[in-house]
Amino acid sequence: MKNQWLSSGVLAAALLATTAVSGAQDIPRMPDSKPDFSGIYTQPSTVNPTGPRGNLIFNPDKMAPVKPGAESLLYEPRNGDPRHDEPRAMCLPSGFPSGMLYILPIQIVQNPKYIVIIPELQRAARIIPTDGRPHRTGLEPSYYGDSVGKWEGDTLVIDSVNFKRWILDDYHYTDPTKTRWHSDALHTIEHLKREGNKLLYRITIDDPKIFTKPFSQDFELTLRPDWDELGLLEYVCEENNRCAGGNAAHRMPSRRHSDVFEEDCNELSDTCSHHSGARDTRGAVA
Repeated sequence: MKNQWLSSGVLAAALLATTAVSGAQDIPRMPDSKPDFSGIYTQPSTVNPTGPRGNLIFNPDKMAPVKPGAESLLYEPRNGDPRHDEPRAMCLPSGFPSGMLYILPIQIVQNPKYIVIIPELQRAARIIPTDGRPHRTGLEPSYYGDSVGKWEGDTLVIDSVNFKRWILDDYHYTDPTKTRWHSDALHTIEHLKREGNKLLYRITIDDPKIFTKPFSQDFELTLRPDWDELGLLEYVCEENNRCAGGNAAHRMPSRRHSDVFEEDCNELSDTCSHHSGARDTRGAVA
């Protein structure tokens, strides 16, 4: 009987191991055996969003406590100047992480040395080495920071530093009286892992000038192979752009995005950039 139980235990362990290996092999891989993230994805969708308009912004219940006296660093009152209130309306960069958490698709291009993350928003490509190299030194702070990546098993970890102070997310469409910012001490860590046609995306925000500790929020992107033929659409924004009457020049007669896009696009009516092309509305994601 003892040998029978032992045999059963060994068999169960072998089945579990086989299942785990099979699951890991279900995703496409690069020639170097790393997971292949290449493709066009839907915009990130917040996992278990909370609060009003909780998708695509950092949710209060997931954020770390704000340091005493740092409220004025996190929140700035809107003052009527679009360069401050909605920099994209004046063709200024969206920056990171704001540019990643937007309502347009994201394309990923990958080779053994680099991964390139290209939001359709402003086509602001992030070219990230994945060989585990250290951060560059002597660079001026930038809107998107300095990013380096490394693999931890099948998970890609991207570490970013050297940011200039800029808008953190699109919180200003939740509360129109103020914008939410990060400091120049921002440090982000992204974890990307593919499961089937889903890309699991976790971003950790570490901003010691504002928060008492780091915090993380989970998002999910869905791979859309049917968008490959169309590709990303052109996004044009010109210096000194102006909006007549403060209304948008967003022109999207039909789209491949989710139904929430139309609602959010109306909210973003002060964004002047011209986004041309057509989307297949049958591509809506439930």
